[in-house]
Amino acid sequence: MRGLLSSAEAIEAHRLSCYISAEGAAVSDPSVGSGQDRNRVEDAIRTHSSPSDLRITDFRTAVVRSNYDYPLLRIDTNQGVSGIGEVRDAGHRDTALRLKSQLLGQNPCNVDMIFRSIKQFGNWGREGGGVSGIELALWDLVGKVYGIPCYQLLGGKYRDKIRLYADTPEPAEPTPASYAARVKGRMDLGLTFIKFDIRMPTYDRRGDLLVGEPTRHEYDHIRSRLSAAGTGQVTKLTDAGIASMVDVVAAVREAVGWEISLCTDHFGHGQMTAKEVIRLGHAVEPFGLAWLEDPMPWWDIDGHKRVTDAINVPTCAGEELYLWDGFRELIEKRAVDIVHPDLLTSGGMMETKRIADYAERHGLPAALHFAGSPIAFAANLHCAAAIPSFVALEHHGLDLPFWRELVAGLPPDYIEDGYVRVPEAPGLGVELNYPAIEENLRTPGLFGPTDEWDDPRVDFWQPDRLLDT
Repeated sequence: MRGLLSSAEAIEAHRLSCYISAEGAAVSDPSVGSGQDRNRVEDAIRTHSSPSDLRITDFRTAVVRSNYDYPLLRIDTNQGVSGIGEVRDAGHRDTALRLKSQLLGQNPCNVDMIFRSIKQFGNWGREGGGVSGIELALWDLVGKVYGIPCYQLLGGKYRDKIRLYADTPEPAEPTPASYAARVKGRMDLGLTFIKFDIRMPTYDRRGDLLVGEPTRHEYDHIRSRLSAAGTGQVTKLTDAGIASMVDVVAAVREAVGWEISLCTDHFGHGQMTAKEVIRLGHAVEPFGLAWLEDPMPWWDIDGHKRVTDAINVPTCAGEELYLWDGFRELIEKRAVDIVHPDLLTSGGMMETKRIADYAERHGLPAALHFAGSPIAFAANLHCAAAIPSFVALEHHGLDLPFWRELVAGLPPDYIEDGYVRVPEAPGLGVELNYPAIEENLRTPGLFGPTDEWDDPRVDFWQPDRLLDT
């Protein structure tokens, strides 16, 4: 029998004496034989685990087929503990794999050092997904090694449960009644904060709702979110078009009542000019919307400010912005009323907290954009818990039957009256459910070898100095 445990050993013993089942219940460590006393914590201690000697030995991926595919990440170490993360939804695993050479041999506990070395290789939108996903996996590793949940690594929490806002795709028939029924279905799930999409293509009927027609003979093989608003026929919406959008908002508000917070999306990305969004903002003001999301292209900070200053409905944007540096101008100009980072683009959990804290200093709260797997969902819960001026976290997987099963650690009834409890298990608090992931792979390969990415793909690389004279 060993002597008294140190505090670090006691934490490790507690962590390893329990596992989280797929249903979210604590179960005994299956590695302890049935003939042994499972209450002997010393049998659960990983005496070989030493954070100072921890090193990254491998980096592997798997892509889950979904409404927006989930490129999942796993960082392995020399001590048998792994950290998990993911590239942003509909992003590319290559944005993470190309950074593998920057990770191998590093101590994952040096999160800030690694982050500072790789963040130069990310960018706005999905190009920030590799850096951000790696950051999640590193914090997951640190939490597991030290036996604490990630929110503690972010400075602690301000709340035990996180309020969700539900994304609601537009109905097949874009009538006010259909929209109202779809949003009412979200309310019936217990959600108290609901977003619904009103896209310009929905109003693709010429003559009364839209003005003119799109410019012909434009190349369409390159998808870009860099076009200026008004490209093409400039003005698109007629008064009747504005009125039809107002009819949708009015029908939704009548269906759910005034106890539900509502917001709308998909006005930006160049679909509407600032003047058109301002017209719409004035028209929907009577319905008490929590926000209009992405009113202008993501890069047009002054355009956002123009809209924000002109209407009384709050504005919300930021899902495409990368790092604190990318948010600085938006925040300092108070170009929106609510900052809206997606932590799989903005740089991960710690960077997103920095962004939210800086926004708070300028009088702006933060909501979190999210459309990924339960892995990043857990990361968002930890991050949201650590943000003082927080609004709500998006959930984009409510209609996917397999979504929850992709991990172990998320119980069937994880949503309670529109809120989700912050995980208390070490790290992110969830683990990969390999059978469920394998059933939903986009392409074959369940965290298979990635040796071809071992050599550097970024930064300076000189394989040898044979010709260096």
